[in-house]
Amino acid sequence: MKRVLIIGVGAQGGTIAKRLDEEKNVSEIICADYDLKAAETLGNTLKKAKSIQVDAGDVQNIVKAADGADIIVNGLPTDYNPNVMEAALLSNACYMDLCATYIEGQSLVDSCKHLFFKDKRFKEKGLLALTNTGSAPGMANVLARESVEQMDSCDRIEMNVYEGIWSKKFIPFWWSPEVAFEDMAKNPTRFENGKFVHTAPFDNPIIMKFRGIDKEIRMVDHSHEEPVTMGVHADKYLKGVKTIIFRYGGPHVEIAEALYKMGFLTMKEKEYEGMKYIPFDLVIANAPPAPKYPEEIQAIIDEGLILEEGAYQVKVEGQKDGKPICIVNYVNAPALIESFKKSGLSHESYFTGQCAYVFAKMMVEDVIKQKGTIAPEALGAEERKYFFKESAKLDITVDQIIEQRICE
Repeated sequence: MKRVLIIGVGAQGGTIAKRLDEEKNVSEIICADYDLKAAETLGNTLKKAKSIQVDAGDVQNIVKAADGADIIVNGLPTDYNPNVMEAALLSNACYMDLCATYIEGQSLVDSCKHLFFKDKRFKEKGLLALTNTGSAPGMANVLARESVEQMDSCDRIEMNVYEGIWSKKFIPFWWSPEVAFEDMAKNPTRFENGKFVHTAPFDNPIIMKFRGIDKEIRMVDHSHEEPVTMGVHADKYLKGVKTIIFRYGGPHVEIAEALYKMGFLTMKEKEYEGMKYIPFDLVIANAPPAPKYPEEIQAIIDEGLILEEGAYQVKVEGQKDGKPICIVNYVNAPALIESFKKSGLSHESYFTGQCAYVFAKMMVEDVIKQKGTIAPEALGAEERKYFFKESAKLDITVDQIIEQRICE
């Protein structure tokens, strides 16, 4: 029986808590947040929960909250990852998060190399630290590894995500606008010809046609963790892949690109008629927040949707038996209206939260035998099989198309 501390009980942390509450091998869930009311609101809906306030800026405060916990699930913004990881080590608890960890003064590439290859503390304590879980990163990494294992060598991995949910009520993003706009303004990282390269925001636009979408979609480079974590693992887990790319597209990207090109996503101070201001702060102050409560989402659905479509594609190219092979994976997940009917959540919260829950369940059930700090692409064959089986129970499935030359 496992005691699980979930620190950060927003949409993703809350979803994980609700699912784990039904797990027979979970004895207690500790719902922890700086906002005690939010923790108590969630905890009061669960059978096995207690609610506490925690200051994630203080490592010892997290250690106190984690007293007796076997697993710490970190649902906080990435800035808090180092503190929560340190608290997990001090508490002798396994650790899980949903995003990449930056080490102060280091790039994301160097941070990942340090955590995966140099920092042996979790492994020395016999603990697992599973990072970058969720849908993307998370499921994308597992799918890439699963496809690569069907090849003798890998040349290229592409992750292409198109989000076409557009409502009559203006919702720029279905997750934190602050996080979304900040990510949009970052320089994306590609893994090209075996090296990490930085491109400009919204760079390398291409027009793509996705299965089930009746129009072509403009896709651009986007700052995401997968090219970094998979790039540092290229030789160890991905058969020497040389190129890894993450692209994003949809109306939300178009809005962000327009704001970026007009200079509104910069955090540098500007002046207008004697008034000093930060353009990014101005955008965030006026951006509608992501819908959080069921009544908000219901009102948006009732008002009407202009567009409800999307595509999540992981494409892997390589060699098999001396011939080219291409494996294209399409992930099927409930869209907005279906997600809300199933769970009271938006499509974004449902997809990411359910995938993260499956990773958490794998830790609860001791499915993952590895120790130390790992990313999802490190999972072995049986672990990946378990992930896909459990995801399918939540209506998250994969259609795989294999294109292979069978004769010369």
